[in-house]
Amino acid sequence: MSDPPLTHDLDTAPPMGAQDVWDSAAIRRGHLRVRTLVTLRWMLIAGEIALLAAMAFLLHAPAPFFLCAIVVAGGGFVNLLTGVASAPQRVMGDREATAQLAFDVLQMSLLLGLIGGTANPFVLILLAPVTLAAATLPLRPLLVVAILAAALSILLAIVSLPYPTLNPEPRLSQEFRLAAGIANVAGIALVAGYVRQSVVEAARMALALDVTQTVLAREQKLSALGALAAAAAHELGTPLATISIVCKEMAREATTPQVKEDAELLIAQAERCREILKRLAATPDKATDEVHERLSLRQLVQEVIEPHANASKDVRVEAIVTGAKDVKTPDIRRLPEITHAFTTFVENAVDFAKSEILVSARFDADSVWIEVRDDGPGFAPDILAKLGEPYVTSRPGAEGSRTGHIGMGLGFFISKTLLERTGAQVTFHNARPRGAVVAARWPRALVEVV
Repeated sequence: MSDPPLTHDLDTAPPMGAQDVWDSAAIRRGHLRVRTLVTLRWMLIAGEIALLAAMAFLLHAPAPFFLCAIVVAGGGFVNLLTGVASAPQRVMGDREATAQLAFDVLQMSLLLGLIGGTANPFVLILLAPVTLAAATLPLRPLLVVAILAAALSILLAIVSLPYPTLNPEPRLSQEFRLAAGIANVAGIALVAGYVRQSVVEAARMALALDVTQTVLAREQKLSALGALAAAAAHELGTPLATISIVCKEMAREATTPQVKEDAELLIAQAERCREILKRLAATPDKATDEVHERLSLRQLVQEVIEPHANASKDVRVEAIVTGAKDVKTPDIRRLPEITHAFTTFVENAVDFAKSEILVSARFDADSVWIEVRDDGPGFAPDILAKLGEPYVTSRPGAEGSRTGHIGMGLGFFISKTLLERTGAQVTFHNARPRGAVVAARWPRALVEVV
């Protein structure tokens, strides 16, 4: 039991053309805005100017400052054109963004080549365009920028002007310069990989949370039917008044005691309905269906297993309720998140159980527990370590699934998120000697209807 599909349309395999969106949740289109690039580039150019000023006026280093100024001015001119030619909020296409960042790498490399190459400790600035590419561009443009920066790092170790210093001795050896270039390449790979992985995980999590919000909104729409029913009841005032008048006429003109008794009963019930409508109109925020909004633990577990009680002739689904001695059995608030989540867990268990699934509810004076346990192989070690994250699944394909679903790895994440919003503490582990267990525990005060 690892990751159930929540619904057919949310956690089931999409059409072939959309499969890669769910599998990787990667950024398939860049989102580098013109304003972001221009702002960061001005910061970079300001840093280059500060570096050259420090070398010229503080260190009095004999660097080719005129050529360096031309390189920096070229970067500033290109940045000015970029800012003027495009709207700040415009998102660049992948090719344009790649070209812009490649230009930054070339401009920095040319400047570094004039002031010592990899012998200059500021060679680390080559990481800046690669980091920006990793954060905003798809994988292929990122690789183009990263490979270009890595190649120029090695080239700067071999071909560059000497590092400007007042004391020409000692010179850094070629071996050290090459080692510095290789270290810069390693830094580029490490930083780009780290940032890229973080961005992809953030995108995957955002997508999964969006799906969770969709599921919760769907459940809230069902709850909103209560308000719709109250509005409809308000419209019943006029026909009820008519019914009451007609019944009074029937009672006055009744020919038999039985007819009069029935008419008086109709009058009493119509008056009761009018009182209910009056209460709804006076306090609509307190209009609740007390019968619907509370249920016993046994009713809850029965609702959970009902959709899958006969899902497979090979698997028996049972429910039990137990409690502490001399402790009153609680009535539970009807929370769609709880029913939805545990129905999902049971559906998942049907695919993995060998012969039996047990849904149990327990209570004591302080807490309420609900648990789904199956007798299948249990969670695989690699799955168990990542449960609770989106896109984690070991569900079999449709041909091997008893329920016919192909999980996309969102069901467990969504169910866990929904339960935690109700105040539950969700746990999962493998049972002994076999089987998987998913459980949720609530403080009794959070879910009990007093």
